[in-house]
Amino acid sequence: MPREARTVRQELFFALAEPNRRKVIEMLASKGELSAAEICSEFDVTPQDISRHLKVLRQSNLVIVEKRAQQRIYRINADTMLRLEEWAKQMTERLDALDAVVENEGKRES
Repeated sequence: MPREARTVRQELFFALAEPNRRKVIEMLASKGELSAAEICSEFDVTPQDISRHLKVLRQSNLVIVEKRAQQRIYRINADTMLRLEEWAKQMTERLDALDAVVENEGKRES
């Protein structure tokens, strides 16, 4: 699916589906902010590969980049993460409600 045809949620899940991108998010969550070079040093892939991953994370609005002198500093976009957390909470509540309905139906059939 072309990027412009994806919804915001699809963009987020596409970005988080890849293990290296999830690792970048985990690194930023634990360290706060890191330079592109610091991120690259944690992977066994080319800098170009990491650059592509960082681009996907930027495009999905999961990370924010700031240029400081010659460095690009990355950090998690807290607003996006809060929206994602809220969505996940709503989905959990819906699944819990569905589970309760299924459980009640099972009891009625017994």
